[in-house]
Amino acid sequence: MESRFGHSHARVLGAGERSPGGDDGRSGTAIITKPKTKTKKPNLYRVLLLNDDYTPMEFVVLILERFFNKNRDEATMIMLHVHQNGVGECGVFTYEVAETKVTQVMDFARKHQHPLQCVMEKK
Repeated sequence: MESRFGHSHARVLGAGERSPGGDDGRSGTAIITKPKTKTKKPNLYRVLLLNDDYTPMEFVVLILERFFNKNRDEATMIMLHVHQNGVGECGVFTYEVAETKVTQVMDFARKHQHPLQCVMEKK
């Protein structure tokens, strides 16, 4: 088959025909199926408040409401647990979320001149 410009085009192979180079016209690609991989659940971290003798109880309740979305009753129960036991859990999160919450609480406490400590530990 010849084009207007005098160059020949490769012709389309018919069914069962092979190209001159021995190639059967296929590209040589194959479908590869991926093995099913189980998604590993991310590690979880507990965010904890530590008791001190200086931070007002009402401030701890505010922290729990603001940063951990606790209602007044839940926040009060956690605050009392921290007060009586020295430590209390605010929530369980992935590493990044837990780290962010700890930073937010610590920054907020420092801004209001309270020594409140917030830490995270692997669950």
